[in-house]
Amino acid sequence: MTDRDTPRTVPLLDLRPRALLVPGAAFLPESRIASSGRLIDTRGRPLRDLRISVTDRCNFRCNYCMPKEIFDKDYAYLPHQALLSFEEITRIAKIFVAHGVQKIRLTGGEPLLRKNVERLVEQLAALRTPQGQALDITLTTNGSLLARKARDLKAAGLQRVTVSLDGLDDAVFRSMNDVDFPVADVLAGIDAAQEAGLGPIKINMVVKRGTNEHEILPMARRFRGSGIVLRFIEYMDVGATNGWRMNEVLPSSEVVKLIHAELPLVQLEPSHPGETAARWGYADASGQYDKALGEIGVISSVTQAFCGDCNRARLSTEGKLFLCLFATQGYDLRSLIRMDASDADLASAIGHIWQGRDDRYSELRSALAPDAGPGGRRVEMSYIGG
Repeated sequence: MTDRDTPRTVPLLDLRPRALLVPGAAFLPESRIASSGRLIDTRGRPLRDLRISVTDRCNFRCNYCMPKEIFDKDYAYLPHQALLSFEEITRIAKIFVAHGVQKIRLTGGEPLLRKNVERLVEQLAALRTPQGQALDITLTTNGSLLARKARDLKAAGLQRVTVSLDGLDDAVFRSMNDVDFPVADVLAGIDAAQEAGLGPIKINMVVKRGTNEHEILPMARRFRGSGIVLRFIEYMDVGATNGWRMNEVLPSSEVVKLIHAELPLVQLEPSHPGETAARWGYADASGQYDKALGEIGVISSVTQAFCGDCNRARLSTEGKLFLCLFATQGYDLRSLIRMDASDADLASAIGHIWQGRDDRYSELRSALAPDAGPGGRRVEMSYIGG
């Protein structure tokens, strides 16, 4: 029996609270940190990107994120009063922007399940950097509700969307989302987003060996020359509910090799510091990058760590700040807000938290046990977004 044939054990319990939650008030020492537009951690990484989870709910049950065995009809989601209000989210975001954040991504769960999320988009789109520039406001979605919401999101100020799509074959897609949702409806949502001007659109495909690697080439063929950037993500060991195993990871190098054999590629430079995806452009007959054919990206979160220039912070649905996708520890900002802390207090707390950041899980992955870290098991991706 091979390791892949060995039955996996998925713990049937809620792991959301397992991440250590440090009270935000613990980061209000006498030494104060004011917003200066540039906040640096212990490894010299600036704070530039804030990802905000607006709901812990999702209407899909993808087995690599919210498997049905855990997130069943009896699963206890967060009560509404535990969630940050749109005004609380906007207040925190404004302080992050003053510290240097230039990009905000809304995630979930499935963010379009949050009622009136367009109103939050509108509030965030009104924020400006210290230099007076508008923010890059984006949203990641499974696409199930995108067809009906694309125009309103654009009108509210959303600039771009990233759509999760793990294959074009309807049977494969229905099996992976595990709620029998048709791929045609997601494709219709992508079309609606393009028509609304929410672009350039990115599509994320999580590649899981033995499940959907045969969909790589059909996806590449479908979106080549479409103006959409297709990104392939290595199946990750986020949290503890997805039963992750290394032999189900298809390295990005194999994805590139597979596509290049049929559709020649040339490597491109990163478009900005801290970019998670390595970029590859489609080549023309002469072997040169053809912008009209577009590009793909590969996110090698397992085989090639990109901790060195990671500039992202993550805010959970209930106001916990996490400094790494693989974190075992979060910081409770909601308690500060609801104890009437001033903006200066919040700014100082965030400053102390980021300045103490030394997270580099992906670089240390092979040496760490699944429960490594002061808080035990890592936080679930469904709780803080991807």
